[in-house]
Amino acid sequence: MRDVFVDSLLADWALNKDYGLKLVADLAPEQMVKQPHPGMNHPAWILSHLHAYHPVAMELVSGRTPADPLDHKYGMKSSPVADTAAYLDKDALIEAFAQGHDDVTDAMKDAGESVLLSPMPVERWKQRFPKVGSILPYLMSRHEALHLGQLSAWRRAMGLGRV
Repeated sequence: MRDVFVDSLLADWALNKDYGLKLVADLAPEQMVKQPHPGMNHPAWILSHLHAYHPVAMELVSGRTPADPLDHKYGMKSSPVADTAAYLDKDALIEAFAQGHDDVTDAMKDAGESVLLSPMPVERWKQRFPKVGSILPYLMSRHEALHLGQLSAWRRAMGLGRV
């Protein structure tokens, strides 16, 4: 059963990575922080936010306790800013996003069933996600897909085509 769970999750994870990279491939560096509507999440924030959760997933599937990303610089309490200096440059951000995906993939392949069934070590998530394995579909599928959908909507608001 572990193999079916991990293989399915990694297939979706790979689709998210590919889609995310396609969504930003044709952008000019200065577009990464543009907000066509006030408060709209822009590509630099979205990729930074998603990448902030890659080490969390890696720590969890490696049997360690990650820091709660709640107050991370690009965590859920953060907001996008129009200053390019607040983010990695486009190429570095894309590389970090892609490498984070690869690192999580490698950690998932090494994760034993006992790690996936271990109790959630992040206090804030314990009630909703009691086991490490129970949060992974959220982090690796739903959360990423939600923000990649925002990036797709951002492209349309910017007058760019779909990918």
